[in-house]
Amino acid sequence: MKVKIKKRIKQIQQGEIPKGYKRTESGIVPLDWEIHTLSEHLTESRIPGTNGAVAKKLTVKLWNKGVFEKQEIHKGSESTTYYKRKSGQLIYSKLDFLNCAFGIIPEQLDGYESTQDMPCFDIKDIDPHYLLTYVTQRNFYTHFGMIADGGRKARRVGPEDMLSFPIVCPHLAEQQKIAEILSTQDKLIELNQRKIEELKKLKKYYLSKMFPQNGSNVPEIRFKGFTEPWEQRRLGECFDERTERSADGELIAVTINLGVVKASELNRHDNSSDDKSNYKVVRKNDIAYNSMRMWQGASGYSLYDGILSPAYTVAIPMENINSIFFSYLFKQTDMIHEFQINSQGLTSDTWNLKFPSFSLIKVKVPKIEEQQQIGAYFKNLDRIITLHRSKLKELKKQKKSLIQLLLTGIVRVKT
Repeated sequence: MKVKIKKRIKQIQQGEIPKGYKRTESGIVPLDWEIHTLSEHLTESRIPGTNGAVAKKLTVKLWNKGVFEKQEIHKGSESTTYYKRKSGQLIYSKLDFLNCAFGIIPEQLDGYESTQDMPCFDIKDIDPHYLLTYVTQRNFYTHFGMIADGGRKARRVGPEDMLSFPIVCPHLAEQQKIAEILSTQDKLIELNQRKIEELKKLKKYYLSKMFPQNGSNVPEIRFKGFTEPWEQRRLGECFDERTERSADGELIAVTINLGVVKASELNRHDNSSDDKSNYKVVRKNDIAYNSMRMWQGASGYSLYDGILSPAYTVAIPMENINSIFFSYLFKQTDMIHEFQINSQGLTSDTWNLKFPSFSLIKVKVPKIEEQQQIGAYFKNLDRIITLHRSKLKELKKQKKSLIQLLLTGIVRVKT
């Protein structure tokens, strides 16, 4: 970041007004920017709709997730008034204003309908995407939403209140440039999200093909050089239970989506016991699972030495057993079902899979060399997915910074 921009940010943080800027009710902005009310740019649209007839309806997702068709078939009534909506209009939910339920209607939803609970506006003399970005900033929709709501929690904001809210307006050409920059960042984010979804689908596909299915003793897809059928074994022939207890060591957690992780890496409240003397020891390459959530996939191999809540079970791999391979085997749909039917308890809230029951479950297992290759393949695939998730997180962070700089005029764009 340029020195002059850092200086400008520091000045604003200290309450000073940098040269070329002014103080307004919406904060410190460039001298040539204006403060308008939304009523100068929005006109509520009320084109009569079908009312009692079956019609395609719109819904606005929370947290700026966009506008979509309502999936359920909805039939109006004589007492309900519906309005036709047009592409390019701004729409929001009165009830969920404080949950950031805003969107611009896309072309494919032109002609769809909504009620007065989702007001719709024609847009003029302002870039639609600049407008949407502005109103979906937390300091806008929470601050002005709470003002309109009178401080209550009803969260209902009507069109009259909405149109009275202020908006900071650069010249139209600058709005368009800001929208273009943010749109480019959105495309990078979308591409990365799409890549992650493709990789997850690829992983799911290979998980169904590289493990035997439907009673077979060989998988559909194998690495070159492996032809022998997989052997059936009980899990007790593959793992011993680790029963060591200790209060010393790093606290470890087992999750459904991330497997075994350090508890400190989770954004969770620490509800572990102060007295950890009965906590279970876990070692690198052990398989750890949540005894009450194994039927939901809460298991994984450990990369760490540490300690676990007594609610977990720790399994030590025997000779010629690759724990990474088994960690992926345990995520198979058939295996999850086996863990479910072998869990003890009257209801799902009390189902519990202790090691004695776990040890009796039958599985198909290849030679150690094939285990190692399969485990390494999926581990590498997860590594790539993690890298893309990290990149996605960084791209979203960059967008947030861009919005903060561009929508305040701290950074000006060339037009």
